[in-house]
Amino acid sequence: MALIGSTTALAHDPGLSSAKIALSGDRVSVVLTFNARDIANVAGVPPVTGRAGDANPAPPFRDLLSRAVLVEFDGNPVAPSRSSAITDANTNVEFQFTFSRPETAHNPVFHSLLLKDLPFGHREVFSVSDEHGREISRELLSAQNDTAHFALQASAERRPGANGFLDFLRVGIGHILTGYDHLLFLFGLLVMCRSFRTAALFITCFTIAHSLTLALSTFGLVNLPSRFVEAAIAASILYVGLENLFRRDQPIRGRALLTFAFGLVHGLGFASVLREMGIANSGAAAIIPLVGFNSGVELGQLSVAAIILPAAWTLRRNSSLLRVGLPACSVGVALAGGYWLLERTLF
Repeated sequence: MALIGSTTALAHDPGLSSAKIALSGDRVSVVLTFNARDIANVAGVPPVTGRAGDANPAPPFRDLLSRAVLVEFDGNPVAPSRSSAITDANTNVEFQFTFSRPETAHNPVFHSLLLKDLPFGHREVFSVSDEHGREISRELLSAQNDTAHFALQASAERRPGANGFLDFLRVGIGHILTGYDHLLFLFGLLVMCRSFRTAALFITCFTIAHSLTLALSTFGLVNLPSRFVEAAIAASILYVGLENLFRRDQPIRGRALLTFAFGLVHGLGFASVLREMGIANSGAAAIIPLVGFNSGVELGQLSVAAIILPAAWTLRRNSSLLRVGLPACSVGVALAGGYWLLERTLF
């Protein structure tokens, strides 16, 4: 149980934030959005210290405003004319700034100063929109690359996101490899597979299903509360663990269909990553990030399956290990799923 508790905080942690710049005349608006848990660790406070929409969250969050961003024009730092910290409807923390652009200033530069204080591997999606709300640039920042140069108007030569496929591919791989709830669900499915054909069927059903809801959610056609989605993911893990335990080594009928149904739920969980990155509901600009991220998730899944399946088949060749190993694995999956379900619904 201690192991379960230690991984709960990492069970669905995207390690992502967003920095959105909106241009309007001589004003430059900046909105930084952080996962409440991530920014709370930086501030040294509990994850949720304010109510959704509260314009006056705990003082430690306001204290971070002065060291969150730096905007320069022609190499000269500009102080914000307004700054605030609020929590949004999903209890993410938003830092909002307004900067005035000097009349003769050009060559703006954005520095995201908190990235160095966030966990290793954290990424921040930086985007710029013109006064009509059209995205004119997008890139991924990190602790090693926390600075972005941007234009004050759209360029005909600029294609937002055109070079971001590999960046989002890496994000997708990293997300699935650190998404312990998704990995445990996949483990619960594959550990019962007796053949490559069965494993391929389950992986295909899961892939099609989560790709479908990931796309629908990214384009704003499906949107469920994250609390419900996270609880449903935990419930899927609990169910698979219990079914494995009670069916033992008997073939489980209808599991492909069940895998597809649960895959739809997991896809909504994947979509939360793109929403936190500010990519959801961004129209055609979301296509490259979506395809890159989903491809990364698939590569990550296949790499995990390549490890799980040989181990499971080795287990099956030893009858003594099979009698003990499969029930033990099933109990572990069910316990983790049950713990996460309680944590995401009652606690």
